[in-house]
Amino acid sequence: MYHDFNYQQTLAASLRGAWQLDDVLREDQELDFSQPFLPESLARTADLAELSPQERLLLNQISAHEYLCMFGVVEEFILPFLLDHARPSLNDDDWRVRAILNFASEEAKHIHLFKRFHAAFLRGFPVQPKMIGPSEAIGAEVLRHDPLSVGLVILMIEWMTQAHYLGSVRDDTGLDPLFKELLRNHWIEEAQHAKLDTLIVEALAEGRTAEQIDEAIDGFFEIGGFLDTGLAAQAAFNLDALEAVTGRPVPNRDAVIAQQHQAARWTYIGSGMVHDRFRATLETLSPNAARRIAEAAPMFA
Repeated sequence: MYHDFNYQQTLAASLRGAWQLDDVLREDQELDFSQPFLPESLARTADLAELSPQERLLLNQISAHEYLCMFGVVEEFILPFLLDHARPSLNDDDWRVRAILNFASEEAKHIHLFKRFHAAFLRGFPVQPKMIGPSEAIGAEVLRHDPLSVGLVILMIEWMTQAHYLGSVRDDTGLDPLFKELLRNHWIEEAQHAKLDTLIVEALAEGRTAEQIDEAIDGFFEIGGFLDTGLAAQAAFNLDALEAVTGRPVPNRDAVIAQQHQAARWTYIGSGMVHDRFRATLETLSPNAARRIAEAAPMFA
C-alpha cells in the first residue's frame, strides 16, 4: 500500500484547514510591486543577461500573473471533472460524495481568489498581460479525453503545487509577503486535493487492462502536448507585456521566449511528472506507464 488516504479523513482535514477569501486577499488589498512574486526556480529570470534588473523584476511579476491565471484555467476544467465523477455515486459512499463536492467547492473558491489577485495585479501593474484562452476552449479540449487521462493530468498538477510551495516558495524571504501568503493558503487546500485525486485516479483505473492503461497514458501525453503549445504562446505574450511596459524591444527575443517557455514547461509539467507521489501512483497503475512518463520527463526540465 503506497498511501493511506481515505475520503472521511481527507474531508475532515479539509474542513479543519478551510479559509475564507478575506482571510487571504481582501478586495482592497494591494500587492508590493517592489518585490518579486515567484521564486527564481520557477520564474528563471535571473540569468537573462539581455534584461536589466528592473526588467527581470517586471518579467518575474508578469510570470506570477501567468502562474495564477493558469491555475484558474486548470481549476475551471477540474470543476466539471469532479462533478461528473461524483454524479454516478450520489447514493453510495456518503464520505466520498461529500469529500469530492467539498473538493469542487474549494476549487471554485480558488478561482474566485485568483480573480481577486488578477484585479489587484491590474491595479498596480502598468499593462494587462495577455493570456492564452479562452478558458472554456482549453477546458473542452482537455475534457474530451478519457477521464483517466484527465485525472492523471490533474493529479500531476495537484502534486506539482505541493512541490512548488514546499520546495521553492515557503523558505524564500525575498517574495512579496501577500503573494507568498496566497500561495501558502492555496497549498494547504491542494494538499488534500492531491489525496482525493489519488483516490479518484485509482477508481477510474480499476478493472482496466494494461492496454487500456496505455491508451490513457497516450491521452495524458496528448493533453500535455496541447498545454505545452499554449505555454509557448504564453511566453511570447509575456514578452509582449514586458515590451509594452518598458517601451523597448527585448534583445534576442526568440532566445528569451525559448528560455521562458522551457521555464514554464518545468513549472507546469516537468515538476509534476517527477514528483514521488505521482510516480508512485503510476507504478501502481502500470510499471510501463511509469516508465513512459519517466522517459519523457527530462524534456520538460
